[in-house]
Amino acid sequence: MKISYYPGCSLEASARDYQESIAGVCKRLGIELVELDDWNCCGATAAHSINHRASIELPGRNLVIAERARKDLVAPCPLCFNRLKAAEKVLLNETSGHYRYAIKGDVRIWDLADFMAQKKVLERIKARVTNPLEGIKAVCYYGCMSSRPPRITDAEKCENPVSMDNIVKRLGAKAIDWQYKTDCCGASHVVARPDMVFKMVGRLYERALDVGANCIVVSCQMCQANLDIYQDKICRHLGMTVGLPIIYFTELIGLAMKEREVKNWLSRHFVNPLELLGKHKLLAKARA
Repeated sequence: MKISYYPGCSLEASARDYQESIAGVCKRLGIELVELDDWNCCGATAAHSINHRASIELPGRNLVIAERARKDLVAPCPLCFNRLKAAEKVLLNETSGHYRYAIKGDVRIWDLADFMAQKKVLERIKARVTNPLEGIKAVCYYGCMSSRPPRITDAEKCENPVSMDNIVKRLGAKAIDWQYKTDCCGASHVVARPDMVFKMVGRLYERALDVGANCIVVSCQMCQANLDIYQDKICRHLGMTVGLPIIYFTELIGLAMKEREVKNWLSRHFVNPLELLGKHKLLAKARA
């Protein structure tokens, strides 16, 4: 199975653990990710608030490259996915020649979690699970960019996405339903308004603990950063005790398949997931 792959900027730096887990898991599943040739930044998160034309042409150029490759396109970053979809909507309805790029719309743009939750991929995942994740009680947190607004993302369940929930269940873990899976984490506002973001993320912690979760599963590196990097600061600021690991869904897939590099991926997290996994003897079963 081959598909074009748009990594985006942060997966080559701050979210390297996510990138490595995606590559490792897809290789084990027989999915060949063909990185777009000479791709560029999609403009997230600032371009759409500064220069509308740039916000369309930056991702638009990547869509032209994807159409030349003649393969559907998967984007692991929900912000990148959203910008690619936004450009697609504009360029497919553009007749004035205002924009530099034109597309035909014959390439499907996939959010990574939705791509991995397809029936044929879920079957591959389930067939390769050799380390069922018993004891993991997860809430899946999608954030606000992969499914909304539906007029851009084409999401059928924009307020209640289930792609990661379905994947987590195939891994032998418990996916707990909750009402905050698409709440916003505050994204890059953590730089200018940490007080606001701390309040938003603190509420997510509270609700996850209320339903009995022992970890939060994510597909967005911005969400992962806000919930993981700042967890100690948020707890001190709000007077809370949390201790919830924030784990990429691809890392859980790797763990369930006994991928040898999974400990390296998880070791880069600020809130250490190894204690939780060790408690349930999941790491001891991983490949040496």
